[in-house]
Amino acid sequence: MTETEERPYHHGSLRDALLSAAERTLRAQGQDELSLRELARQIGVSHAAPRRHFRDRQALLDALAISGFERLGAKLEAAIEAADDDFASRLHDAVGAFVRFATQDAALLELMFSTKHRDGAEEVREAASAAFATLPGLIEQGQAEGLLAAGTSSRAGIVLLATVQGIATLINGGMVEAERLDELVDAAVEQFLRGNRPD
Repeated sequence: MTETEERPYHHGSLRDALLSAAERTLRAQGQDELSLRELARQIGVSHAAPRRHFRDRQALLDALAISGFERLGAKLEAAIEAADDDFASRLHDAVGAFVRFATQDAALLELMFSTKHRDGAEEVREAASAAFATLPGLIEQGQAEGLLAAGTSSRAGIVLLATVQGIATLINGGMVEAERLDELVDAAVEQFLRGNRPD
């Protein structure tokens, strides 16, 4: 197959193929190595083909970030739904789901959060908000059960996110062994509950 010949992608499958190839490159080589031209070469389509779905490299990065936030949101929601009904169990499983996502897909997570803060990235910010949409309700459940102090759920949510992001950063940076993930999740949840108890 020459560079100008294309595989017979069905409608929408070319976009999915480009995103999958982009994720593989992101994990293996980092964000700087992502280019539409190289992705086209990898999957065997013409150099112009990716522009049917992504007008430029930044559009590709935005799409990767949005896809990442959608997957993260689905994992958080699934973890909460699968847990026992009590707040502590749901919190523990949500924290575990986030840290696992963050350590298994570190390069993608970094891209997600850096892209979210880019000027003009409204769609990415909307996807990020949707990903964490379950957390305020979870915090409110803890308050209703008398396990968390009353107050704004957003403040407690920020502290919780900072804690779990910190665990992921330590593991991803090699400062803490990945084998300690479960232990650290247990400790983080326990300390969060203890530190936010009603007086």
